[in-house]
Amino acid sequence: MSVARMLTGDRPTGRLHLGHYVGSIANRVRLHRSYESFFIIADLHMLTTRNRREDIDQVSGNAREMVTDILAAGVDPERATFYLQSAIPEVGDLNTLLQNLVTVPRLERVPSLKDMARDAGKEEMPYGLLGYPVLQAADILCVKGEVVPVGRDNAAHVEVTREIARRFNHLYGPVFPVPELIPADTPSLVGTDGAAKMSKSRGNTIALSDDAATVRRKVLGMYTDPNRVRADVPGTVEGNPVFAYHEVFNPDRDEVADLAGRYRAGRVGDVEVKERLVVALEGFLAPIRERRAEIEADRGFVDRLIVEGTERTRQEVRQTMVEVRRAMGLTGAYQQVRRRAERSRRRTDASA
Repeated sequence: MSVARMLTGDRPTGRLHLGHYVGSIANRVRLHRSYESFFIIADLHMLTTRNRREDIDQVSGNAREMVTDILAAGVDPERATFYLQSAIPEVGDLNTLLQNLVTVPRLERVPSLKDMARDAGKEEMPYGLLGYPVLQAADILCVKGEVVPVGRDNAAHVEVTREIARRFNHLYGPVFPVPELIPADTPSLVGTDGAAKMSKSRGNTIALSDDAATVRRKVLGMYTDPNRVRADVPGTVEGNPVFAYHEVFNPDRDEVADLAGRYRAGRVGDVEVKERLVVALEGFLAPIRERRAEIEADRGFVDRLIVEGTERTRQEVRQTMVEVRRAMGLTGAYQQVRRRAERSRRRTDASA
């Protein structure tokens, strides 16, 4: 019995952070041994918001850092296929075919696209960004992904993939599985500034690879309850980023409950709450740092992993495109033209 395929991944824009872990990586670590797992390094998606030559020049280094972070977080390299999106041109071919199966108004209803354009400083929506969910559909369907672990931001994108898969199968025959979404346990993680979700573009992140001193500095500088000017003033726990992080990363539930109760009563200061969070985060991040150091000690290991995964994935995608073209009748059209051209050539040669 074949094992179902999972497709997930990230854009190579730098090292991953706690928001990535909560939104997607935790699910990948939990699920990747249960599926045949493909991890996309989505550099073509990166171009929708970062397409300067300087950005592109950083792809290889960022890809290496990103894969290292994912492995350090607990993904087994023996159970995962990592591949570079731009190294598989057939993905672009499939994107071209799939874009005819969805309308512009449907894409304009995907809520995260406007947020992505705003965060990238775009005054108008680039064509490529509007088509982001279609390219994402090509990513998923080119390897016939059956499950997709997603954070809240990408759930609407994958729903577009499901619609496109159903539409293609209805028009041309059952080529694609309709992928299932596996949502993250925690929808998103607020940034250290408390103003928005954790995002590299906002500079409000704690990276999985940050050292202990950097983590402590960032935690002590975190936003808390703005109305609390002294430790003896009752504070608000709900919506407080420091407590949001405690809920996710502090395994000592009694300690979290005690801190929350004393905070509401005005019997604990922000510094103590933050210091306890530093301890909790260190307990979470220290093993990740150790695994990262082991991976980095084997120079070239991650590069080999990406190359081998990309070559393997391209073979899979080529086979998918054969099936797609055959189902659509695209191969038949050219074969008919070729046969007529060959008959014409033979007649010309015979009469010469």
